[in-house]
Amino acid sequence: MSWNPTFDPDCPDAGNLDSIETLIIPRARDLGGFEVRRALPSSARQMVGPFIFFDQMGPAEFITEGGIDVRPHPHIGLGTVTYLYQGEFEHRDSIGTHQMIYPGEVNWMLAGRGVTHSERTSAETRKHSSKLFGIQTWVALPEDREEMAPDFEHHSRNALPFLSDNGAEARLILGNAWGETSPVTMQSEIFYADVTLAPGAPFPLPDNHEDRGLYVTQGAVEIAGERFEAGRMMVFRPGDRITVVAGPEGARLMALGGETLNGPRYVWWNFVSSSPDRIESAKEAWKVADFAGGPFRLPPGDEAEFIPITPDMDRMKIKRK
Repeated sequence: MSWNPTFDPDCPDAGNLDSIETLIIPRARDLGGFEVRRALPSSARQMVGPFIFFDQMGPAEFITEGGIDVRPHPHIGLGTVTYLYQGEFEHRDSIGTHQMIYPGEVNWMLAGRGVTHSERTSAETRKHSSKLFGIQTWVALPEDREEMAPDFEHHSRNALPFLSDNGAEARLILGNAWGETSPVTMQSEIFYADVTLAPGAPFPLPDNHEDRGLYVTQGAVEIAGERFEAGRMMVFRPGDRITVVAGPEGARLMALGGETLNGPRYVWWNFVSSSPDRIESAKEAWKVADFAGGPFRLPPGDEAEFIPITPDMDRMKIKRK
C-alpha cells in the first residue's frame, strides 16, 4: 500500500532547525535491575498531543530464567500502549484479561476510572535466553472520559495498517494518518506509527494533526543537514510541512502526536487526572489495599503480590503537566 497522499517531489524537508520546537534527550531510569530511557515527561516538554509518558525498554538480553516482572499496580485517567520490536510480555489485568503480546502487535489498556495490571516474561520464555526491546507509552484521556469503565484491546500485527513507499515503511499502531486508520479504539485524535527507513529514504509526517513528534530508536535521521541519532525525540512546530531523511545506515523511529488536551493534567506515580483530588483519592485507595471491597482489584491469576506505595513515594508531590 502506498502513502496517501504520495510523496510530492518538491515537498520540503524540515527546512531549518527552527522547525524543531523541542529536542528531548531521554534520561535513564532503573526499574529494579532493568533500565529504561524515559523521553516523556521531561523538563523540556511534558506531552506530545495526548502522549504523557514515553519509555524505551531495552534492548536487553536475559539469560535462562531471567526476564521482566512488573508486579500488579494501578492506573487511572489514561490508556497504556505496549509495542515490542523484540521479545514478549504476558499481560494480566483486573478486568480479567490474560494476553500475550509479540513484536508488531499492540496491547491497548484503557484505565479510565481504575484498573490494575501486571506484565511479566512468561514461564515458557524463561526456559531459554531471550531479548526484549520495545516502547511503552501512556495516553492521557479527555477530561470527560477520565472516569470511563476500564477496557482492553489486543490487535495482531496483520490487523494494523501497513504502508510502504520510496524506501519508507510504516505500521500505524494508533489513530489516523496518511489516509489510513488503525482498528484500535481511541478516545481522542491521535497518531502513532512504527516507521522503518532505508538509507537516505525520506519520511513525511502527517499534516492533519496539531502536535507531531519523532523518537529515533535505531540509526539516525537528518534534518536541515544536522544528524539526530537513536535516543532523541524531536517535537515539531504545528503547521509546518515536515519530511525527515534517514541517515546512511537507515533508521527506525516512532512517529507520534495528535490534538492537545483541553487543560493541564496532574500526574502522581501511575495516576493521571485533570483533578488533583481525584489522584489523592486513588492514592489513598491503593494504600488501603482493600482489593475485595475497594475500587481496585488484583488481576486474576496474579494476586499473590503487588507494588505498594512506600514512604518515599508517599512524599512525592502531585505534579501538574
